[in-house]
Amino acid sequence: MAADYELLTKMLGEFYDFAGKVVLLVVAGHGQLLDPSSEIRKLIAVDKDRAALEEFEKQIAADGRQHSVEVIHGEFERVTSRGDVVYFEFCLHEMADPFFSLEHAKTLAPEVVVFDHSPASEWVFYGAEEDQVRRSSLAMKDFGIRRHSSFVTAQRFGAYSELVSKMSAQGPLAFQRIERYSGATNFVIPMVCELALL
Repeated sequence: MAADYELLTKMLGEFYDFAGKVVLLVVAGHGQLLDPSSEIRKLIAVDKDRAALEEFEKQIAADGRQHSVEVIHGEFERVTSRGDVVYFEFCLHEMADPFFSLEHAKTLAPEVVVFDHSPASEWVFYGAEEDQVRRSSLAMKDFGIRRHSSFVTAQRFGAYSELVSKMSAQGPLAFQRIERYSGATNFVIPMVCELALL
């Protein structure tokens, strides 16, 4: 895979302790970074994409945790289930109104954890998501950040075709921007990530 998921999982685990908590995972299709050994009391996975939820359920079953998972198919903003923490994994920037999503999250749990791209990330530029990421970053600042951490990792590709595949849903501007890597092999694109506790 292009990203270092092991490093991302490690950074998440060092930033926030999910052990013993009821966790609302927003957009479960992204949920690749929660450590299966973190002993979460219950995981409530929310996604409007039914196929992504089914894939997530398979992943959880493979980890042997299916007994502690509830899945909700639908929009996060309509969820009423409560927990100890709401966790947004690389999806807050995809929300139609990030500030509203954060406000709703606070009605469901006393703590909110956001793991997402930084506006300073080169990877965000190539994905043509700088406006969305800037908007979600400002929403977090307006909402109030209690603790914050950022770090640099990378997206690694053996061939240009892998990058094209990764960007398949990003639109024509992203394809225009990544064209500079056409013909490249074994290349790296820096990615800056942010973790925030709200």
